[in-house]
Amino acid sequence: MGRMIFVNLPVKDLPRSMSFFSALGFEFNPQFTNDKAACMVITEDHNYAMLLSEPFFQGFIKKPIADASKATEVLICLSCESREEVDELVAKALAAGGTAPNPKQDHGFMYSHGFEDPDGHVWEVMWMDPKAVQPG
Repeated sequence: MGRMIFVNLPVKDLPRSMSFFSALGFEFNPQFTNDKAACMVITEDHNYAMLLSEPFFQGFIKKPIADASKATEVLICLSCESREEVDELVAKALAAGGTAPNPKQDHGFMYSHGFEDPDGHVWEVMWMDPKAVQPG
């Protein structure tokens, strides 16, 4: 099995967060989802976000939980298949109650926009021209 990634994020209201990300088209793995945590499947090839209720999250750390609505503790970047998919995902996030902290950016070979989820976590969404990342 290849390397897996689990981005763990503290959330104030787990059902609200699950509803928000469901509206964006994400699914949750029921095997690792309960009333304290939800395993959001980002891609089927082992990329996940664990949405953890703040009290549960606190059990894994010794420092205080950062308030993502006041300070950025992480910037999560998701790639998309096209510019249109970038716009569609951000539009779904805004319709579900998220905010867009910055305007979209078009650098020709790369196109990006982003949103903040209900807890203030910043999700950058980007498309990069495959020709720009090919060797040579």
